[in-house]
Order: sequence, then C-alpha cells, then structure tokens
Amino acid sequence: MRNTTKVLALLASLSLVGVACGDDSETATTSASETTAAVVETTAAPEETVAPGSETTTGETATAPEWTPNPDVLAGAEGQLNVVAWPGYIEDGSTDPAYDWVTSFEAATSCSVNVKTAGTSDEMVQLMQSGEYDGVSASGDATQRLMAGGEVVEIDPAEYPSYADVFEGLKLKPWNSLDGKPYGIPHGRGANLLVYNTEAFADGAPDSWGVMFDGGTAADGMVSVYDSPIYIADAALYLMATQPDLGITNPYALDQAQFDAAIALLEQQAGIAGQYWADYTVQQASLENGDVLAGTTWQVIVNLAQGNGALIDAVKPVEGATGWSDTWMLSSKAANPNCMKLWMDWIASPWANSQVAVWFGEAPSNAKSCGLEGMAEHCAIFHAEEDDYWSDVWYWTTATEECLDGRTDVTCVPYTEWVNAWSALRS
Repeated sequence: MRNTTKVLALLASLSLVGVACGDDSETATTSASETTAAVVETTAAPEETVAPGSETTTGETATAPEWTPNPDVLAGAEGQLNVVAWPGYIEDGSTDPAYDWVTSFEAATSCSVNVKTAGTSDEMVQLMQSGEYDGVSASGDATQRLMAGGEVVEIDPAEYPSYADVFEGLKLKPWNSLDGKPYGIPHGRGANLLVYNTEAFADGAPDSWGVMFDGGTAADGMVSVYDSPIYIADAALYLMATQPDLGITNPYALDQAQFDAAIALLEQQAGIAGQYWADYTVQQASLENGDVLAGTTWQVIVNLAQGNGALIDAVKPVEGATGWSDTWMLSSKAANPNCMKLWMDWIASPWANSQVAVWFGEAPSNAKSCGLEGMAEHCAIFHAEEDDYWSDVWYWTTATEECLDGRTDVTCVPYTEWVNAWSALRS
C-alpha cells in the first residue's frame, strides 16, 4: 500500500477475485467440507466482466468454494436476520454486480438478510441496545461495551465450522472475548493510515503522524481528521512515540495527566485541520477534489479515490497506527439466532471473507482466503499473513477505569469521558 504500483495491482486484483475465485484447490474448502451438507455455488461477477490483465474471457463465471453450514443450526433457521453492519460489509450486488455474497447465502439457508448500516461505533452500540437486531459487525471500541452491557453472548466455536481457519492472532483478544471465552468471530483487520497528496509532498513522502499534529507542512489547513472519540487514541499514540516522559504504553490506557496531554495535542491539531469526517465518502470526495492534502484514512478510501484519479498515496507511519479488528457478534436478544449464526459462519468462510476483504479494503480473517486464486496480491498488500506488520497496530479498544496497561496505582479515564471530551473539542 506504500506506492502507486501496488495500489494499481490491487485494483486489478479487485476484478480478478470477482471473476476468478476457483473451486479446484484444497485451500478453497472449509474445515467442515467433509461433512454432509449443501455446497454453495455462486456467480461472482456479471458475464460481461473481464479481469484487467487476466486471460478471463467474456461469459465465464466463477463458483464459490465449498461452504458447509452446520446442519443442526441450519435445521432451525428462522427465515431472516436483521443485522447492524459497517457500510460495505454486506453487499448483494446492488452496488456493484461483481460483488455479491448475500444472494448465495440466502439461497443456501433460506435466511433473508436485512441490514442496517451504521457509520460509527457509537451508533452501532445504540442500535444493538434497542434489541431489534440479531447481530452486529463491531469494532473494538464497541465490542467491549456490548459485552459489558450484556448485549451480546458467548459463542460456541463448534457451531461455526469457519472459526477453526481464522488466524490465531485474531482469536480470544480483549475486544472479542471475555474471561477467556469467545464472544464472536473475527471478520478482518486494517490499519488507520496516513494519506497524503503526492503533488503537495512532491519533495518527499511523509512517514510520520507529525504531519497531522505538529503543522509546518504543505497540508496545514487541509488536514482531514477522523471524527470520533476513539481518535483520541491516535493522539496518544503519537505522544507515546514523541513524549516518552508521559509514560504512555497503551493508547487506550490513559491516566488523567496522559489524557489531558492527548486532548491538548488535539486542540493544537484543530488549528491545522480542515475537515473532520465520519462518512468515508466525504473524505473520498475531498481527496479527489484536492481539498485534503493529508489525513487519517482507511485503505478502502484510498483505493476508491485513486480509482477516480486522485493524486494520493498512503503509508503506515513510523510511530505505528491505530486500527481495527472487527467481530461479528450474536445479540443476546436475537429473534433469529440460527440465521445469525449461519451468517457469521458464512462471512468468515474463505470465499465470502475474501470477497468482503477485497471490496472493503482490509486483510481477511480466514487464513484460507489468501490461498484462493487472485488473493495472493491482495493479502500481500494488506499484510494479511505478516505478524510483524501488526505488531505496532493498536486495535480499537474501549477505554476503562481499570487501566488496560496493567497499572493498578492509578485510575484511567473511561470511554464515557472520551466521548465528553471529544464533544467539547468539536463544539
């Protein structure tokens, strides 16, 4: 993701995966493929689609690798599910006919998928608290609130054949488990990146978050900031690297003095910020128009903007980055628990997981996804199999009074105070 050549290769792979995910390799089957159940086949792209740079000809279609639903769960399927999800996590072909991982699921399970998209983690928590939804795709700054509030329940991995193939490094983490028990299925992961305009930084690409906080660059006044209380962790991450005397060792574990320093840095940042975004299409448009010269971004925004000609690139800075590892979770009030369980297993299966990873722009969670035809380039660009890359990515986590860095001699600032401080900053 660090240069234009790689991004162009990624854009080619987007189409390639859509038409060429074959079912002829051992890596394309799930761990439950030896059981007796339905095998799902789906057309992954419209007949007129041709993958750039490939030998695929018009009229060829692709089939999804095997997915074998848990027969006991399938027998109790209720006929529908109502789910809260990030935009782009549930695609039925209406946005782009080449990306549809809903139709096959509905055909195999008779569970109609009803999705409510949410733009922020706070919105997701509020929707789940209503009790109207069967499940959610939640980031770490929402999952712990949902677990603590009893809004979601522990899962039994035996009910989810795809769980066995999820990267071990994503399982039983603080944001998807409680007391050593899993509370969902990891969906995928990504790092929050520094995007920059290549013309504005023609003399040298930035490699530090200092562009976002210190000022004195071509981006001053045209800096784009993610509009969420969780962004306080980005300021803390920068302070962790640049002001070690503060003693920050975890950007989500801030005592009052550390928290105050992060807020002060964000107040300083406000002087050079030109945009605060929560809707990714807003930042995308600004990058394409040249109204933003640097900012915190997601790879999917970079991909879309570059595809429309934006003169931008993105990098994970030397200080590391915050990021996300999202989790599909089952509501404690689910009216359709079996359909939700089936969806959670399907979306974590190799083919479906690869499709959403490519569409959204993130690393897949299923290790077998990277073995599918057309996925090697994508997994390399998103560092899916590189443990070292993720060693300095701090996944979104809900701050609590009990310090997450293990300190017991101080009280840390809880997330409710992060929300209050962010609201005051933005008022």
